[in-house]
Amino acid sequence: MKFEEYRLSKEMKRNLEEMGFRRPTDIQFKCLPHIQRGDDLLAIAQTGTGKTAAFAIPIIDKIQQIKYKAFEKGSFVRAIVMAPTRELAQQITKVFNQIGKNTKVKALCVYGGVEQNHQINKLLEGMDIIVSTPGRMFDLVSQGYLKLNKVEVLILDEADHMLDLGFAKDIDDLVYKLPKRRQTLFFSATISKTIKQQAYKMVSSKAIRIQISPRDPVSKNVNHQIVFVEMDDKRFFLQRLIQENEDKKFLVFVRTKVRAERVKSAMERVMIDSLTIHGDKEQDERETTLLAFRTRACKIMIATDVSARGIDIEGVDYVVNYDIPEVPENYVHRVGRTGRGKAKGKAISFCAKEEKEYLAAIEEYTTVPITRATVTRAEYSDTIELEDDGKDDWKALMNTEIRKPKKKKR
Repeated sequence: MKFEEYRLSKEMKRNLEEMGFRRPTDIQFKCLPHIQRGDDLLAIAQTGTGKTAAFAIPIIDKIQQIKYKAFEKGSFVRAIVMAPTRELAQQITKVFNQIGKNTKVKALCVYGGVEQNHQINKLLEGMDIIVSTPGRMFDLVSQGYLKLNKVEVLILDEADHMLDLGFAKDIDDLVYKLPKRRQTLFFSATISKTIKQQAYKMVSSKAIRIQISPRDPVSKNVNHQIVFVEMDDKRFFLQRLIQENEDKKFLVFVRTKVRAERVKSAMERVMIDSLTIHGDKEQDERETTLLAFRTRACKIMIATDVSARGIDIEGVDYVVNYDIPEVPENYVHRVGRTGRGKAKGKAISFCAKEEKEYLAAIEEYTTVPITRATVTRAEYSDTIELEDDGKDDWKALMNTEIRKPKKKKR
């Protein structure tokens, strides 16, 4: 079924076509009719499957119909979207405004870390959809600037990450202020006992559960491999991988803020420009960094896990797990930053011997062993002796001989 066959306005159909959306993804196909009918929803789907459009399309359609019928004069907030990070909130708002262009449905992004006056002024102009991080949304409600009495739909996106970040109380406090008669949509990339408890507190007993969960939670569009590298040698492998793929865009994940800056400094010493994004960065710095990375003004960005969730940047060729994540789910979210939509992507993880327990936990979580990239002793030696000018002619790491490990017995 194509989008042109759905019960949507001509403006929305035109916008979807301009965005290259011809047919719905699996999660969109399964969610759209339920959301249009007003059902509560608990949707579980891996990153990069089109979750944002799955709720943005029917919500814009619903609000557009309300405004067309003009039952009430004035503009009211009809939908609230809660997201764990500023970057994800901005990204969701962008999708709403792209799909809702020329429909008169207005979406506003509000988040902390910046002065609130501009956001308050936009609220006073009248908005239909508010996308926000929990803290700033609660602040605006407490101050009386954000009215919730007309809210008809509540959407929680990346709910698992919001709970990981400790937003459970903020969510509960906000929900308490919402009308009891509302539609609640709960989207998460992973499901756990905690997630289920939070979800079923918020949705009705008749909520629809939709789960798009292939055996391997990593997108089939991502070629992901592990290479065993000593901790102190990782910088040499990163240098070589970048230098032999100079036209590619790299997203490099590290464990801590301090480590992000250290890796950046190590790359600077070999004349490789990179950017860092993490929790210590001010909002304007984060936005400048993301803009430079999106526009390829700088093709290497080093990030922590807090920044990993929800970053949707087109054209990321390589994800590099410079450090193996301690939380297995984060591996899926990290490598999901490449291979978005129909694009293909590559991910390489540098695993030191002290990180093998993390690797074991990841493979238990994904249930599918990760392909090992074989690096010979000669290649390893050549890499750590790599001169700063990068003249050595060494095959790209991702193209080295690979061997698939035996599948674990369950």
